[in-house]
Amino acid sequence: MTAKTHTISDLAREFGVTTRTIRFYEEKGLIHPLREGQKRLYSNADRVRIKLILRGKRIGMTLRECVEFIDMYDPEHNNAEQLQSLIDDVKSRRERLLQQKRDIDDMLSGLDEVQGLCEESLARSHRKKLAHT
Repeated sequence: MTAKTHTISDLAREFGVTTRTIRFYEEKGLIHPLREGQKRLYSNADRVRIKLILRGKRIGMTLRECVEFIDMYDPEHNNAEQLQSLIDDVKSRRERLLQQKRDIDDMLSGLDEVQGLCEESLARSHRKKLAHT
């Protein structure tokens, strides 16, 4: 029985990316499709790597960081080191994002305050103008 393979179009459609994205991962040596003439055939392992790379990118990891975590995986041994490293990274990213969110909330409050003061000033100015006519 042969292992299931996937075409570049199948993977692009499945993951909502362009075929260029998948070719880029191939050019970087992250995946290694088989060739049948001009046709690329991706293994299940390639499919999983693409899925993990895209998941990592979705949580803000660089391509290099994604690959480092993926390459730490060792199915022959306990993956505790990989998992702990990923947990630590996720916690750190979460804290940075929460701080950025707090900073953005503070800036939005400041903008609301400035806008309110400007609108009040403009309304007073408009009322004064109406009172003098």
